Amino acid sequence: MEWGNDIYKAVKEAGVGQVAYVPDAGHKILINACIADNDIKAVSLTTEEEGVALSAGAWLGGDKCVMLMQSSGVGNCINMLSLIETCRFPFAAFVTMRGQWHEFNPWQMPMGTTTKQALETAGCLVDEVENPADVGAKAAATLHKAFVGQQSAVLLLSQRMVPIKTFGK
Repeated sequence: MEWGNDIYKAVKEAGVGQVAYVPDAGHKILINACIADNDIKAVSLTTEEEGVALSAGAWLGGDKCVMLMQSSGVGNCINMLSLIETCRFPFAAFVTMRGQWHEFNPWQMPMGTTTKQALETAGCLVDEVENPADVGAKAAATLHKAFVGQQSAVLLLSQRMVPIKTFGK
């Protein structure tokens, strides 16, 4: 999961000042790097849709915000994603996928198999990555689309890149 460092590097190079996250083992390295960075305000959320509002507020206040969440959290954001389109502010998110490869929890399957379609329907530009070696370049491209292109851009991080989870661990 060292790819988290590649996203962190892209976040720093893009001048992101805020990172909104729901605690997630898949994003652990990235979250910890952001928490340790005095130039980034890392904000732990109680629910994912709060991150959309935080991103809007950051942009209105002259800052850039990135959202970190699992694919199951995308379902929680669907209604709030309309705020992005209506208010026309950039949005960048990195989503660790569930409900794909070696999923143990059947509750993760519905959103895991429809995350990309749900985001695209909400007007997000969506890219996917399965190879850890490609994460840095795709993360930088996602941030460029969002903050330079003024778009809603999301990078889906394949479940193959995170440790296999079980109820016992």
